[in-house]
Amino acid sequence: MKRHARFAGALRGAAFVALAAWVAGCAGPEPYVYRRVPGRTAEVRDGIAIAPPAAPPEVHAAIAAGNRIAGLPYARGGGHGNAAAAADAYDCSGSVSYLLNAGGWMSGSMPSHGFRHFGRRGHGEWVSVYARRGHVFAVVAGLRFDTGYGNGRRGPQWTTRTRPAKGYTIRHPEGF
Repeated sequence: MKRHARFAGALRGAAFVALAAWVAGCAGPEPYVYRRVPGRTAEVRDGIAIAPPAAPPEVHAAIAAGNRIAGLPYARGGGHGNAAAAADAYDCSGSVSYLLNAGGWMSGSMPSHGFRHFGRRGHGEWVSVYARRGHVFAVVAGLRFDTGYGNGRRGPQWTTRTRPAKGYTIRHPEGF
């Protein structure tokens, strides 16, 4: 009988550990937090991103693309007509598609939930894409490019404002 009680206790303990791990995994990734690293992190001045000089050319191209559309209005379905050409307005996935096209990491565009399978899993060294059903944003050289949760307005913009990431999958272009 004692042997059975020890086995049941061990089983309950294992079940508790498994449940705790499962609950912790549901919390999702840590929030996006801007952390300035001299020489490695982009900065934002008057809504324009300044790429770090040591960044690869693809990162410079993506930041330049973001600067071209930063400040444009938000429009659902905006920016999906031709992801390589600037539009009059952008939604989240259209703006991220525009950045990734400019960097040479994708061609065309996709809806926000499609980015959950983009590139490789996890944070990239230079580019990270945060995707969930209904929204996507990008972090390029540490600086967030997003259509919301920014400076009180909607539409593509660079920001250093912290953003929660619960429910997001983090992906990155291979090698970046």
